Amino acid sequence: MLYQGIYSEQKFKGSAKLQEQEIEVEFEKTEIKLPGDTTLVSTEDELKELAAQEKGAFKYQVKDYFQRPKSSGFQLSPNGKYLSYREKDERNKRHVYVKEIETGIVTRVIEEAGELVRGYGWINDDRLAYVMDQGGNENYHIYAVDVDGSNNIDLTPFDNVQAGILNMLKEQKDYIIITMNLENAQVFEPYKININTGEYVKLFTNDDPTNPVADYDFDKDGVLRGYSKMLNGIQTQYFYKAIGENEFTLFHTVNWSDTFSLLAFNYASENKDEAYVLTNLDSDKQRIILYDFKTKSILKEVYSNSEYDASIIGLSRNRNWEIDYLGYEGDKVVIEPVSDTFKKIDQDLQNHFGGYEYSIVAKTKKEDRYLIIVQSDKLYGKYYNYDRDTGAISLLYDLMPQLKEQDMAEMRPISFLSRDGVKLHGYITLPKEVHQGQRVPLVVNPHGGPQGIRDSWGFNPETQLFASRGYATLQVNFRISGGYGKEFFTSGFKQIGRKVMDDVEDGVHYVITKGWIDASKIAIYGASHGGYATLMGLVKTPNLYCCGVDYVGVSNIFTFFESFPEYWKPYKEMVKEIWYDLDNEQEREIAKEVSPIFQLDRISKPLFVVQGANDPRVKIAESDQIVSALRKRGFDVPYMVKYDEGHGFAKEENSISFYETMMGFLSMHLK
Repeated sequence: MLYQGIYSEQKFKGSAKLQEQEIEVEFEKTEIKLPGDTTLVSTEDELKELAAQEKGAFKYQVKDYFQRPKSSGFQLSPNGKYLSYREKDERNKRHVYVKEIETGIVTRVIEEAGELVRGYGWINDDRLAYVMDQGGNENYHIYAVDVDGSNNIDLTPFDNVQAGILNMLKEQKDYIIITMNLENAQVFEPYKININTGEYVKLFTNDDPTNPVADYDFDKDGVLRGYSKMLNGIQTQYFYKAIGENEFTLFHTVNWSDTFSLLAFNYASENKDEAYVLTNLDSDKQRIILYDFKTKSILKEVYSNSEYDASIIGLSRNRNWEIDYLGYEGDKVVIEPVSDTFKKIDQDLQNHFGGYEYSIVAKTKKEDRYLIIVQSDKLYGKYYNYDRDTGAISLLYDLMPQLKEQDMAEMRPISFLSRDGVKLHGYITLPKEVHQGQRVPLVVNPHGGPQGIRDSWGFNPETQLFASRGYATLQVNFRISGGYGKEFFTSGFKQIGRKVMDDVEDGVHYVITKGWIDASKIAIYGASHGGYATLMGLVKTPNLYCCGVDYVGVSNIFTFFESFPEYWKPYKEMVKEIWYDLDNEQEREIAKEVSPIFQLDRISKPLFVVQGANDPRVKIAESDQIVSALRKRGFDVPYMVKYDEGHGFAKEENSISFYETMMGFLSMHLK
């Protein structure tokens, strides 16, 4: 190809010629400005020097825990003809391949180039969908591609639009239902889109940004049956259209923090208005009920638990939608088989994998072959093939063979009372030194969110890395965490930075009294709200922690509120109820007291700050301002920024770099 042009006023104007084709092309000189204050960011040499502070001979390197598996993301096509998976190349790019099981022929169908493939899955027997954004900005595009890699198209080729898949429409193989904020950045509307051509039609108009539709309930045939609409930011209205009716009618109005969620219609019933609903309207814990939307009546309670929210239901599409299993998450995930078919499946898997947790990754349309992943607190994960009819189980792939189970640490569920008498749950991961009678350093790891999120039992690369270096890890499901009922959840409202932090501290004191922890060597580290909790821990109890690591954390509640992405703004009243109402003078004062940026005089321990430059949730200004302010006070604050990442690092090389640097920082202060 030949390009010829004339340069004038910082522009090239000309044409590009390729064989017989010629097109006009114009180049204009442009300055690309990186987000944030680049002068604050630590140099690569400074960060490498910090990483080098970790001294010692360890059986496992940091990369052993955080490098992506060579192969991963295994899935079955609905007809069971193909096995798809992701495979990493020498450049850490994770392409998607499809293997025809009978012939063994393998085809690369999705190439991961400059941007990460954030997720993929089967739409039908012949076509797959995948999702990408740009550098972690969360403006996701949905793509579709044939099983042989052809007809690869962007179904949502729009700038500054976030798209998501809502319904795969298994009954209509050439269509899916998606949501996009295409016409108004603040609200999402549903579209039915042809996966072969990209043609789409809007199914509903969400025309009130001040009271937006927050969720849509479509049935398996793609018919919109109900939707949830926000009211004044703090209530939820549910609208439903019963069979035979022409209009949606207001069904009820409840507080946004109450649950009334349609899980699935009961397609086994002749009553087309019958559905399985998850609710806590008349209970503290969420329970699963069978509900008649026509008569507004509970037909029966399907499942509940006295201590934890019910949350799991599995239905058999192949066996007339009978319930296969029900369950909840307590200290661990509990699955209770219901159907005779699944009782046999569960018994086969329990016999083979006793002591481990299994999850169904995929199953064929006939539900005769299953893809299972098996995990535990010491096992990263192994994929298995399971034949329902014969009971045969065969290993497909070990995701992390380099991490030997016998070398991994136990993640132990714990429970204790808070200072005001609330029962709290959490987990402690203990290194081998504890079992040898030693008191060890502790890393306190508050979770993100914070509302509705919780820590769970299972393999955690972070806690295993810490344990390999002789550190214990504490994770507390403080009030406002999900899964423990409505009262526990709402008791954390307007307590962020206050009682939420008390719960974390009470957990620290609990594990100290158990004799496991050296109380003089405690660090705090977390991401998102956990990053905020890190800063607040150093503010609120400066003598409890010897250092902290703030990863994409909020430092200033005021600027955090001001920088919400457009699609968060309709929910600002809800966020005020969770955090603080800055329009209320008293709460505004509290928000100032629990914003670390205004309490710098109380931060006296070393801090390491980490940020993704393209983060749309916690903007880079949150990290910039805390680093700048502390350095003005004479603090040496190492600051890592990755300019191709968003709310947490997704690229393998960035993730490994972060953890290597953090381990050097922790070694300086915990050893």
